Amino acid sequence: MPRGRYSLHDPHDHTPLGDEHFQCATGPSGWRYVSQITTPSGDHAGSVDLALDELGRPVRLELHAGGWQVRGAALDGVTWVRTDPAGERAQEGNAAAHSFTGGSPAFLVATSRLLRLASGAAAARVRLVALTPPVLAPRTLDQSWTLATTETHATDNGPLVVGNYQVGEVDTGEQHPVHIAGDVVLAAPGVELEELESPPSGFG
Repeated sequence: MPRGRYSLHDPHDHTPLGDEHFQCATGPSGWRYVSQITTPSGDHAGSVDLALDELGRPVRLELHAGGWQVRGAALDGVTWVRTDPAGERAQEGNAAAHSFTGGSPAFLVATSRLLRLASGAAAARVRLVALTPPVLAPRTLDQSWTLATTETHATDNGPLVVGNYQVGEVDTGEQHPVHIAGDVVLAAPGVELEELESPPSGFG
């Protein structure tokens, strides 16, 4: 069960945004990721609870940020309920999308698991609903994912296989690399793995 800490920063000007303290686990029914997010000063800033089924589809998502809450799942595409900080009203949404994305590295692992790309294969296009801090307002976007290469590194705990992805934003054409080992993001725009107490889990 990997447990560790990501540091988060603005991918454009590198302003520190805080840390995400996480743990995750694979199992026969899929994968679960839970985390607590803190500000650069150490104050609580939100949380993530994401569960995927064995095909990589989100069966349960709960996000908290800035007093806002979103609960969602794969249902008729993806469906979610977003609740305001005062808790006075909830807005339900639905989109013909494959999954969710957002500020947490968990969503990068989730998308790679959903697509299951082969190294060197053609790019796959995926439609996602983005829920980003601080207000978690939903926005539908399209990305293209390519598994450019895989590398195997020898470690004290056995071989570590790293997938080097190229992710493109379809609306802007912007491209960026994402490096994932098992169920842990090693590096991505705005994300650095700072601590890892145990090796990443493989999906088999």
